[in-house]
Order: sequence, then structure tokens, then C-alpha cells
Amino acid sequence: MDILVFGLGALGTVYSCLLKKAGHRVVGFARSPAADKIKEQGVRVTGIWGDHAAELDAVAGQVEDLADCDFDLVILTVKSFDTAQVARELSRVISPETYILLAQNGYGNFEAATGFFSVDKVILARVIFGAVTRDTGWSEVTVIADDVVIGSPGNRIDKKVLDDFAAVFCQAGIPTRVSEEVMKYVWAKIIYNSSLNPLGAVFEVNYGELAETEYSRSLMNSVVREIFSLLAAMKQKTFWADADSYLEEFYNKTVPLTANHHASMLQDIRKGKKTEIDALNGAVVRLGKKYGVPTPVNEAVTLLVKAKEQMVGRQSAAKNTCI
Repeated sequence: MDILVFGLGALGTVYSCLLKKAGHRVVGFARSPAADKIKEQGVRVTGIWGDHAAELDAVAGQVEDLADCDFDLVILTVKSFDTAQVARELSRVISPETYILLAQNGYGNFEAATGFFSVDKVILARVIFGAVTRDTGWSEVTVIADDVVIGSPGNRIDKKVLDDFAAVFCQAGIPTRVSEEVMKYVWAKIIYNSSLNPLGAVFEVNYGELAETEYSRSLMNSVVREIFSLLAAMKQKTFWADADSYLEEFYNKTVPLTANHHASMLQDIRKGKKTEIDALNGAVVRLGKKYGVPTPVNEAVTLLVKAKEQMVGRQSAAKNTCI
């Protein structure tokens, strides 16, 4: 299979390395100078899935470099705020017969991608294994909570096509299954991330401490309840009957499994990078306005993260200008 992995960060490095080792033709895309380093050194995966290394068939640094390529599948791993721009660029060079797999966080990626690609070519993925970038082109897989789940919102893609892709990933060592209810999985991850990631970034503590502290726990409860009110208005079903059922599982089963984990959003802020808050709590706020559902706590959490992002950015800029 001919595969393009667009974005060779932590997740993209895992996919590109393991798929190449499984015998597929894999082209990676990264901006310079990362592209140059990966061309020279290849990609590497370490951690709970073992040690792996591979040299990709090509590494592109410009979208125009992909114009003469023919891919069966594009795996998109860029940040959610880049989805629309990347989809626009790729639509000019990628065949309309190519499938696009969105392996990203948050809400809105499918809507952004289908603005440029046919809905019967766009696959949504719920990725719930964790990978950390150790160096350019080197990822460490640290945890896996469940299989990757892939599917087609509205079930516009033949299940056999999805099963074939899932088999490719499984053979490469990335446990993957197909679901006709992929949006349930996507929303489950959005609820989880919206509860923990922003507050973990603001307070700079791990998930366990957030759950053990009365006031942060109260904030998380409100975030969850607002989201469930929104989902009811949207008529979007979940795996839980209501917010109370979710919160019981959240505190008794989910959080304990990731109690020592620190939010990736905190790492983004510390590195001076833009966060994905607009695809999480920010998306809840936007959808709340659309469906007439109040989301004041999600809005406050969004503003807190944006304020911290801006303040840390200013502090970093000030340090860099000091003599």
C-alpha cells in the first residue's frame, strides 16, 4: 500500500515507522528543518511496543513535492487548528480517489476536511495510545488505553474498505478496529480531554491531583455536565446514559489509569506552541451557541488556557530579548 503520513510529530512518527517496517511504501511530510533531519536519520519508535527503526521512501518538505505521487491513504496527524489549511493544500495535489484518515484530537476535523474532500473518502479515527517526542523523528509509545477505532460518520464508506485499513494497521502493530458508531468514541475522548487537559495545563498538576482537589473536581464536573447538555441538544448519543454515569466511571476507572499523566496542552504551552483548546472546550462553547445551550464553565476554561498561552508567550519573548 502507498501511504502518506502528513505530520511527523509523535503520532505521525509511530505510524510512518511501523507501517514502513510492515512493508508498505511510506512517504512522510514534515516542515524544514525536521524534514532534512528525518531524511538523514530515518524514523524511530521505542517504548511499550518495542524498538523499531525505518528509513522512509521519501520525506517531503513542500506540499508541491507530493504532486506526482499516488497514494492509497493519507494519514493526517497535524494539530486540529491546521486541518483546514492542510486539507486545502492537499486537495490540490492528492487524487480524489485517495482516502484521508484523520488521526487527531478534538471536534471539527471531519467538518474541516470534508470541505475539501468527499465525505466518502474521509475516515475518522479515535486514537487513544500515547506517544511522546524524544527527538526529531523519534517517538516513545508510553501507554495504550484501547484499540484505535476508525469509522465513517454517517457510514458513507463501505465497511470492507475500513476493515482492510484496520487490518493493515493491526499487521503493523497498531491495534485497530472498525466501528459504525465512531462519533461515540470521538466524543468520549473529547469529554475526557476537555475535563482534564485544560485544567492540568492551567494548574500544572497531573490528572490524579485534579481529581483529588475539591475545587478542580467541581470545575470538571461542570465541564462534563455542560457537554452532556450540549450532546442532548445535538441528539448525539454516547456510551453513558447521562453525566452522572459518565462521572462515576471517570473518577473510579478512567482517571486512576492516567493519574500520573500530565497534560500535553501544558507541554505545548511550555514550548510556546499554540494549544488545541479551540477544538476541545472552545468547540463546546461554539456548539453551545449554535444549539442554544449555556456553557459558561467551558468558556471560562477556554479563556484561562488562552490567557496562560499568551502570558507564557510574552514571558518567553521577553527572555529572548534580554541581553
